[in-house]
Amino acid sequence: MPKFERGLMWFRRDLRLEDNATLVQALRECRRLFCVFVFDTDILSTLPADDRRVAFIDDCITELDAELRAAGGGLIVRHEAAHKAIPDLARSLNADAVFAGRDYEPEAKSRDQRVAAALKLEQRHFLQCKDQAIFEMDEILNGQGEPYKVFTAYKNAWLKALRPTHIEPFINQPPSGTLAPPPAQLTQRPSLNDIGFGHPAHPIPVATGSRGAQGLLADFLPRMDLYHERRDFPAVKGPSYLSVHLRFGTISIRALAREAYPAMQAGSVGAATWLSELIWRDFYFMILHHFPHVAGQAFRPEYDSISWECGPEADKLFRAWCDGITGYPIVDAAMRQLNQTGYMHNRLRMVVASFLTKDLGIDWRRGEQYFARQLNDFDLSANNGGWQWAASTGCDAQPYFRIFNPITQSRKFDAQGHVIRRYVPELAALSSKDIHAPWLAQPTALVHAGITLGVSYPMPIVDHGCARKVTLARYGILKD
Repeated sequence: MPKFERGLMWFRRDLRLEDNATLVQALRECRRLFCVFVFDTDILSTLPADDRRVAFIDDCITELDAELRAAGGGLIVRHEAAHKAIPDLARSLNADAVFAGRDYEPEAKSRDQRVAAALKLEQRHFLQCKDQAIFEMDEILNGQGEPYKVFTAYKNAWLKALRPTHIEPFINQPPSGTLAPPPAQLTQRPSLNDIGFGHPAHPIPVATGSRGAQGLLADFLPRMDLYHERRDFPAVKGPSYLSVHLRFGTISIRALAREAYPAMQAGSVGAATWLSELIWRDFYFMILHHFPHVAGQAFRPEYDSISWECGPEADKLFRAWCDGITGYPIVDAAMRQLNQTGYMHNRLRMVVASFLTKDLGIDWRRGEQYFARQLNDFDLSANNGGWQWAASTGCDAQPYFRIFNPITQSRKFDAQGHVIRRYVPELAALSSKDIHAPWLAQPTALVHAGITLGVSYPMPIVDHGCARKVTLARYGILKD
């Protein structure tokens, strides 16, 4: 029997009906269930008016609303601070309980605490469900009952703990409640213009909503067995490209694990490698939950004492990195791809992060914040974890002495220069040998390609070999 007469489902990072753990629980526990999405002004106020992620979300909730209406309900859409909108809406609907998928980010936790406190004052319940992780918070601990700090050990424990029930889909089965259509006074939905945004000139280049996510998954599955061979090459169709859909929950993590885990058990190395990437996601959620200080500080406090470059010269170098004019073609291609599309291949994320922190000596937090503004799939836990890994300040960190050589990385992972030619077209006429380091090319090759270094394309803003020595000194040990 339902516990509550009326409930409110607050969609957040789970913009789908299929395999939605929170929605299924809410329908089981409520006789009638209303649904809401909030364009939270506390979040939107920090974003530029052409942020492509807001338009992506708007398209996703359009599809979600249509699916809810087909099922007898509908989506209430509010534009307001969520900590105020949700209690007010629960009051106006006389909802006994509000349901939401659990979030692990410090600011989201603080918001949810405010919502829970406001609801409690009116004898209403706030119930959170696990949906965006397979294992969360304290579900995977080491032998001493403490959180893991090294990924490999965590991954082994994760795989040992996994049972088929952990990745089964959540299906709404009777007896259960029914979806309720929004009251007439709450049916008007704000447009993008109403909330201060517009359709970007360059939208996120993937199909939106659950249908878009399912289409990408269907495209990836025939390639999954080769994932381990292709995933490091940015010019090759190797990844699943599902990260933005995982970020906004238009597909469930369980749906992906249901494909990867059986294939891994059947011997697919590609599936095992892909599943490992999904486990990284759980790992970083867990780290952020247990060690929230990482949102602004180094995971290992001793690394907060690193003396990063600062001042006008560092600002100039940082701007060159942001704009993709460092003189290192692979770095510039990656940053221009990010700026133009909001996407960057994972291998390139590591290359540019290493370059910023270990070639330019600039604080990883500046790069993290820039990625947060630009990435379509920005997720605080994964973005922070990746940056701290590159800067050697985090858990499971890259050793401080491992410094990516951008030329070597370019030659190995973009050997023909396909990515460089696409995003740094001024170098397109160079040979595959010269395109990775134009300053090493013969003068005649540069003339033939129409390139004047320092004019049509910059000279390197830093010498990698010299920068490496400075970095080793910065981290406390200098090795020739």
